[in-house]
Amino acid sequence: MGKTKDSGVEERPKWDNKVQYLLTCIGSTAGLGNVWRFPYLCQTYGGGAFLIPYLIALVFEGLPLLYLELAIGQRLRMGSISVWTSISPLLGGVGIASMLVSVLVGIYYNTILAWVLWYFFHSFQNPLPWSQCPLNDNLTGYNVECVKSTPSNYFWYRETLNITPDIETSGSLHWWLVICLASAWFVVYVCFIKGIASIGKAVYVTATFPFLVLTVLMIRGLTLPGGTDGLVYLFTPDWEILKNPQVWLDAFTQIFFSLSLAFGGLIAFSSYNPERNNCERDAILVGVINSATSIYASISIFSILGFKATTAFNSCVKENILALTNHFEFSDQNITADHYDHWVEYLNRTSPGELASVDLRHCDLQTFLDQSASGTGLAFIVFTEAVVEMPGSHIWAILFFVMLFTLGLSSMFGAIEGILRPIKDLKLMPKWMPNELLTAVICSIAFLTAFIFTMGSGNYWVEVFSSYAGSVPLLIIAFFEIIGVIYGRGMKTFSEDIYFMTGKRPNIFWKACWMVISPVMLLVVLVAYVGIQAQTHPSYHAWNPAYELFPKTEMKPYPDWVFAIIVLLCVLPVISIPLVALYQLVRSRIKRSSALVDLNPYCNDSFEVEPQEQKNQRA
Repeated sequence: MGKTKDSGVEERPKWDNKVQYLLTCIGSTAGLGNVWRFPYLCQTYGGGAFLIPYLIALVFEGLPLLYLELAIGQRLRMGSISVWTSISPLLGGVGIASMLVSVLVGIYYNTILAWVLWYFFHSFQNPLPWSQCPLNDNLTGYNVECVKSTPSNYFWYRETLNITPDIETSGSLHWWLVICLASAWFVVYVCFIKGIASIGKAVYVTATFPFLVLTVLMIRGLTLPGGTDGLVYLFTPDWEILKNPQVWLDAFTQIFFSLSLAFGGLIAFSSYNPERNNCERDAILVGVINSATSIYASISIFSILGFKATTAFNSCVKENILALTNHFEFSDQNITADHYDHWVEYLNRTSPGELASVDLRHCDLQTFLDQSASGTGLAFIVFTEAVVEMPGSHIWAILFFVMLFTLGLSSMFGAIEGILRPIKDLKLMPKWMPNELLTAVICSIAFLTAFIFTMGSGNYWVEVFSSYAGSVPLLIIAFFEIIGVIYGRGMKTFSEDIYFMTGKRPNIFWKACWMVISPVMLLVVLVAYVGIQAQTHPSYHAWNPAYELFPKTEMKPYPDWVFAIIVLLCVLPVISIPLVALYQLVRSRIKRSSALVDLNPYCNDSFEVEPQEQKNQRA
């Protein structure tokens, strides 16, 4: 990026090629949610049946909004704040709201990358630290907490988070997480140091490597015992569950958030395109690849989780066989895993009393398959347990956490661009400050602010930010984006904009979505979401430190002061929308009044009547 020789005006940067732009958009949209939230939702809500509301949400909500953001950014060639201000000064708050959401999401999102780095560094240890319990302080046995739980649970909640009993108990800063957090922000800074010039180079790795790892994991998972059982379980449809309104609500919010809409980053990225670029094709391509990534990741993840469930089932059966052979004094060869069910049925008929006295575990493959998890639980507990059982576990652990880091890093590009581009467009920083220094200042402030997530209560605060900072505000911002473009700029003008860029006007489907379907869907989802949240006081899973309960959780309501912060996270970003609109209305009214005063000399305080002596002299 530089200045033209003639005017001295800063020249807007451009992508080196179309591939860089598409990879950046794909990387920004395909993030951690595709790997650890979509598979969980698909498994929870009827397997293959969940794809129906998900695809409906993609077609009628996700793609139209994505197309609109890419088109308006490319046509006006500005960042998020400048785009909406140029459409109407009343909409200036929409861009500010997008920037604030990007700030809040970027701060907590990079903390997850710090956790990923922590696990990545420990993946080189032999044995893996989450594969066995550590010794107690006296070195006379294993840690009691770990024995009563699992090594993966203990490593996550004690060795990594050192979690406190509740959100009100902050705990101390954990130096290991601070170092990992600094490393994560340093990587973001290096990738952003030259703006899109450096991002364009980084996305060749960050946007493609996850697909390579997912392919390798899928091939490996399908070749493991029980891998296909995981896929059958994942995609077995339960059509009855579609009657639950929560299924549709989660499907629409998932497609909305997974496409990174309303953050402002996609608008900024598309503004670096040539004016005559086919943004319609780009939107369809990015949206379809994002959804395909979710399904592709589900196949990879659940094939491995199927292996984990099969391993746990076989271990359960072996423990029961050992208990039966010891009690009934059978030979080990008399009871085999293949004939275990027949033996239990036989003993239940012949010796029901004695069989009841044997403490047998309930072994059911379906039960073990039901023990899935979402978010951090899937990445740092369930999957790490599965990796331990796989041959060459170190290699798979390294690949998995490198994949998570590159996925998260690509998503961070969109969040940081949603912050930096508006600051540059509005010239909020001194002219002498270079881009490298501006990026360093932003990353440093974010790093220091994120210290709250490195304390013992940090995981609780990550859940608060994840659940509320990027939920209601994004729905509101997206609604005003559609209203601003379609009814502010005008459908006719926007159609001409698209004709200028692509050579064809939008078809009836796009127009129907923009004018009616998408705004109505956004309102319905927003009202439903707020209605569900308002029915109960927000609560969270608190970890009881008692040995006999670890790692069991208990539901606790958020304290009133935390609830106030939750309301602030939902309101603070979007409060700029009405405030800016009100400011512009008052400002325009004052200008109009001043103009009327200037035109009417009898209402102008500066008007002076000509003295009589001057009149006589002039005469």
